[in-house]
Amino acid sequence: MTQYIIFAVVAVVVAVVSFFLGKKKQESDYEKDISGAREKAKDILNEAIRSAETKKKEALLEAKEEILRNRSEYEKEEKTRRADLQRQENRLQQKEENLDRKIEAMEKKEESLAQKHAALEKETEEIKLIKQSQTAMLEKISGFTADEAKAYLIQQVETEVTHETALKIKEVESRMKEECETRAREVVAQAIQRCAADQVAEMTVSVVPLPNDEMKGRIIGREGRNIRTIETLTGVDLIIDDTPEAITVSCFEPVRREIARLALEKLIADGRIHPTHIEEMVEKARREVETVIKAEGERVVFETGVRGLHPELVKILGRLHYRTSYGQNVLQHSVEVAHIAGMMAAELGADVQAAKRAGLLHDLGKALDHEMEGTHVALGVEFARKYKEKDDIIHAIEAHHNDVEPRTIVACLVQAADAISAARPGARRENLENYIKRLEQLETITSSHPGVDKAFAIQAGREVRVMVKPEQVSEDEMVILARNIAKQIEEEMEYPGQIKVHLIRETKYVEYAK
Repeated sequence: MTQYIIFAVVAVVVAVVSFFLGKKKQESDYEKDISGAREKAKDILNEAIRSAETKKKEALLEAKEEILRNRSEYEKEEKTRRADLQRQENRLQQKEENLDRKIEAMEKKEESLAQKHAALEKETEEIKLIKQSQTAMLEKISGFTADEAKAYLIQQVETEVTHETALKIKEVESRMKEECETRAREVVAQAIQRCAADQVAEMTVSVVPLPNDEMKGRIIGREGRNIRTIETLTGVDLIIDDTPEAITVSCFEPVRREIARLALEKLIADGRIHPTHIEEMVEKARREVETVIKAEGERVVFETGVRGLHPELVKILGRLHYRTSYGQNVLQHSVEVAHIAGMMAAELGADVQAAKRAGLLHDLGKALDHEMEGTHVALGVEFARKYKEKDDIIHAIEAHHNDVEPRTIVACLVQAADAISAARPGARRENLENYIKRLEQLETITSSHPGVDKAFAIQAGREVRVMVKPEQVSEDEMVILARNIAKQIEEEMEYPGQIKVHLIRETKYVEYAK
């Protein structure tokens, strides 16, 4: 037992000694490692210091090189800039020298001009003196004063100029006639020959035949109620006079007159005449007339080949079927103008469709001038613009009676076609009073010119024959006088076709042999 204890104590002592020895050895190893690490760190630090010094020296060298390089470039740029400035200074100096030389030259020229001007004034004074002396000498030799001589020369020059002017006018007119008259006649003749339109002359009244005179009383009705109903519904005046078996329907508006005529015919054929039935017949007649208006509008549009018209314009055209002007049916006149304008446009190489369209629509306003205020030209322009017609068509409508100056060939063609259609034989009847007034105006305009002795309108106003005073109007002045008369007639009168101005100058000398 004691041995075991001793052994255990010895073992413990040995273990403690081993522990302390091991710990001491471990501390010795730690100290060695720390000493080595410090040496190593010191080496690393020294190496880093050496490396930093090296890099610092390299950076300083690079910075010095960059500074040197930048300084060299700056010196080069500065040198170049100074050279440019030197060149500019040299150039400016040269310009200043040139300007100085030019100013000096200008001053010399001014001095020279002043000297010349003074010399010229001196010469002008000398010329005036010489001219005065020559004028006085000429006046003494000729016996004329300066004013008298001037008047004589002016008179001679005016005579020569008048003669030359007359000759030139004759030459130009003859040349233009040779070139244009034949062609114009061909175009117009072809257009008229190829267009054949019937004309219907209607008045402002319509006559409705009656089967017997007893029917007049039935139309009047008890206390006139039937006739009042008819007149109120249709807007016409019924004239029941002593004319046997006939009633006259009077109204300036042709559509209303036609409605009243149809309604009366239906009432007479039916035999039942009282206010209620009258209303039915008037309404039925109104629908029939509207149908005819639409059909007539579509017919003329198809006949003329005009496309794309607004439906309202077609209806307004149809109303022209019942409208007349100087006895000429306006719808047929419009068709005729469209055909003539289109044919002339084709001959001249102009726009045929535009000419036809403008010709068909040129009297559009005549369908409305009984119902609305304004001339038929203004109304036609208003409605054409309202329904989006093109500007050239509207201009042709506005210019066809010279309300504005025609600016396009289509407007001129429509104006010419309108005159041709109205002026051709049998197209219109003319009121006798207006006809006489036109002849009187023609003679008055012609007689108002100085040098005219007598004037006579002949050939139904298509020619005016003028007798001039031979002592006041020379042969050369006759050409100018005829042209002035024709121009005044064009500006102040309205007439179909053209008027020929015929001047006659006759000088007679009588002597007796004894």
